[in-house]
Amino acid sequence: MKREFSGWVLFVLFSSLAICCSAGEVLGSNAGGEIVPSRPVHTYSIVARDPVTGDMGVAVQSHWFSVGPIVPWARAGVGAVATQSLVLVSYGPRGLELMGEGFTASEALSTLLEEDAHASVRQVAMVDSGGRVAVHTGDSCIAYASHYVGRGYSVQANMMLTDMVVPAMAEAYEHASGDLADRMLVALQAAEVAGGDIRGRQSAAILIVRGVPTGPPWSDVIMELRIEDHPEPVKELVRLVKMHRAYEYENLGDEAMAEGNMEKAMEAYGKAATLAPDNLELIFWQGVSLLNTGHEKDAMKLLEDVFNRDPNWRELMRRLPATGLLTISSERLEKLITAE
Repeated sequence: MKREFSGWVLFVLFSSLAICCSAGEVLGSNAGGEIVPSRPVHTYSIVARDPVTGDMGVAVQSHWFSVGPIVPWARAGVGAVATQSLVLVSYGPRGLELMGEGFTASEALSTLLEEDAHASVRQVAMVDSGGRVAVHTGDSCIAYASHYVGRGYSVQANMMLTDMVVPAMAEAYEHASGDLADRMLVALQAAEVAGGDIRGRQSAAILIVRGVPTGPPWSDVIMELRIEDHPEPVKELVRLVKMHRAYEYENLGDEAMAEGNMEKAMEAYGKAATLAPDNLELIFWQGVSLLNTGHEKDAMKLLEDVFNRDPNWRELMRRLPATGLLTISSERLEKLITAE
C-alpha cells in the first residue's frame, strides 16, 4: 500500500533536520567525495611556533563539550593546526600529513580548502615547522568572526561577543613573557576579558610538540591537557598547566637524585612543591627518593606530614620494598614510620 505523508509529518521531518543541523552536524565532503559530518565548534584559538625552541602548539577555548579531540592538532617537526567553526575535523590530520610531505602551511590549507564544498563555514589556522602561517575564516562563519596573523602565530575566533577578542589575543600574545604555553594561555585569558564566546564557556585544551622530533611521536609531545567540561575552563587549564610543570620538576628531581646531584635535586623538588604545595603524591615520592639515597631525616620530615594528612600513604609505603621502588629493608622502614 502506498503511504502518503501528511503536511504535519513533513513539518516534523524538516523541523528535526533543521534542529539536527543547527545543534549537531552540517554535511561536508572530503577529497574522495564522501559525505562526512561536521561539528559546530564556535570558539577562539591560537596556533603558534616558538621562534627560539621551534616548539609548536595550539590553545583553544569553546562553548562545546570536549573541544580537545576536535580543534587542536600538532606533530613534532611538522606543524600545528586549529580547525573550528562548523568544523571539519579532517583539516587537522590531513593538514599535518600535507605539511609532513613538504607543503608549506599556506599550500596545505589551500589544497584542503579547494577540496571542501563548504569552505565558507570553516575557520582553520596552520603553522608549519618554518614558522609560516596560513589561516582561513569563511564568509559564512557566525559574527563576530575574524583572524589575525602575526610573526609565527595566528589568533582566530568566531561567534564572539565583541569584535575585540582577536585584537586582544594578538596584543596579549605579543607582549607576554615565558615559554610557549605561558604565552598562549595569556592569549586565551585576554580573549575572555574581551568578551569571549557569546554563549559562554565550557571546555579548553592545549597541545604543544617539539620543533624537532627526537624519537617516538608520543615522546615529542611536550604538553597535552584537556578540560572537557568546566564553568571556567581557561582558569582550570591554567591550573593544570601549573600542575604539569610541578610534575616535570618532580621528574627532574628524581633524575638528579639518581645522578647523585643532591643540590640540583632539592632545587627541582623545591620548585615542584612551590607549584603544588598540597599535592601529597609529589611530597610522598620526594620522600621515597630521599630515603633511597640515605637522607632519612629529610625524608621522614616530609613523609610524616603526608602520613598525618592521609594514613593510606603509610600503608602504601609498607608495600614498596617488595617492588624494589624502596631500597631500604621492610624492617628498617617499619622502625622509621612507626617511630614517635
